[in-house]
This record gives sequence, C-alpha cells and structure tokens, in this order.
Amino acid sequence: MTVISYSEVLTSTKNAPLKSLTRGGKSTGGRNSDGRRTNFYRGGGVKRTYRNVDFVYDKKEIPAVVETIEYDPFRSGFIARILFKDGERRYVLAPKGWTKGDEFIVSETAKPKTGNRLSLANIPVGTFVFNVELKPGAGARLARSAGGYAEVVAQDGGYTLLKMPSTEIRRVPSTCWATIGTVSNDEHRLVSLGKAGRARYRGLRPKTRGSARNAVDHPYGGGEGRAPRGHKRARTIQGRSTGKGQKTRRPKKYSNRLVVSRRKPGKLMRNLSR
Repeated sequence: MTVISYSEVLTSTKNAPLKSLTRGGKSTGGRNSDGRRTNFYRGGGVKRTYRNVDFVYDKKEIPAVVETIEYDPFRSGFIARILFKDGERRYVLAPKGWTKGDEFIVSETAKPKTGNRLSLANIPVGTFVFNVELKPGAGARLARSAGGYAEVVAQDGGYTLLKMPSTEIRRVPSTCWATIGTVSNDEHRLVSLGKAGRARYRGLRPKTRGSARNAVDHPYGGGEGRAPRGHKRARTIQGRSTGKGQKTRRPKKYSNRLVVSRRKPGKLMRNLSR
C-alpha cells in the first residue's frame, strides 16, 4: 500500500474547507433517478463534503492570491483557495508548483506563467495548459485530472491545435480559455490502494468477472466449466465493443471534424505519452 505525502504539499492536512464554498449531497450508489443501476460496482464509501470549484473563471482582470492548497475528495488533483483583490474567495484547481502566497490573474493580456489564465490565441506554441474550454465561457472541460495537461502544438485559422493527454490532436476555437501549467498531484498515478478495504472507503465495490456469471447477466456468461469468450471482440456487460485497441467512438459524433489525429490505442498510446 502506498500513500501521498500530503504534509509536503498541502498548506495544512487538518484545516476544514471553507464552509461558504461547500455543499452537502447524497451518494447515488451508481443509480439513476429511476433507481436502476447505470454505473456498476459503486456503493457505500465514506461521507464527503463537496467543494464548489470554479471552472468558469468569470472574474477577469482582478488579481488574486493563493491562501491555501487543500485536498479535495472528489478529484485527483489538489485545489487552491484564492482571495481576489475585491475580497471574494473561491476554490480553483491548483497547478503543479503553486504555494501559499502565489498570485495569478485571468486576463487576455496576462503573462503565460503558471496559474495565469488567458485565451488560447495568446498562448505560445509548446506551452502546457489545463482546464481547457471547448466553448468560450462554458467553463473548463479538458485536462482536469491529476498531472494532466494538453500541449499547444499550432495556431491555425481561428483554431488552436492541442495534443490531448490521450495523444489525440484536436482543434479548439482560439477564443476559448485555458490555464497555464499542469494539474497538481502528478504522483496520484503511482498510488497503490494495497487492500480491498481502502477501495470500499472510496465507494468502489468488488468486480465480478463476466465469465463467472450466468448467460443472462453477461455476454461471456454460462457454459460448462471455463468456457472461452466466444466473441471476436471484447464486449461490455451491455454487449458493446470495448478495449483491446478497438474503436468505440461514434462514427457521426459532432466533434469528429475537430479531431486532426486520432489517439493511439493501447500500449502504443502509453509509450508515446511518456
């Protein structure tokens, strides 16, 4: 079992979140509004307080200073509590390298330094960014998990070409905004839970192999003894193709025209992303 040394990164491991920036909630257990399971192997887990993290960044041209770096149980990266010059406080996703007292600003004319947020048109080629918008003003959607980033590879005719964490190269309108840097807590991918109980704390329930089920419950189920898969391609419980380098993207997906280069599947993708 491995853990992250939070005391070396966070401002304090004992500070409770700012109450005005939190809200309660109820765990769904992987069920929808009809009570049917739509996400399997979820349920239980410890209670968690949700932090209202700002992904829209609608406060522009107002400098802010970092007050704390905190843990957020709902996301893999750390969050920062910031204080704007006008006195308002918010939570934002913290980039790697941020410490208490650092300053940043959301502005078209901001310098491309870690933490500053500006439009993609003003970001130099080769810069790492995160919290990237897909539509101007709609809020950050891309590169938000621990250690994640997208690389600006070109500026072309009102679009910015970004290399995604999946190795996909995609066009995004240059009027969209992004934050300079990479998401904090890049060691998250190295953590080993070590025991089943630690997974249960997170609300993760045990998984059952498809081949161990009945035929009515999974495409791999049934048969006498250990039966082979019986399908040319790997499938999910719903019978859809999955994994093993197979394409699962819808042929008529609206954003196909924005994808310049598809992601590399399987081991090839992992080798290229190092």
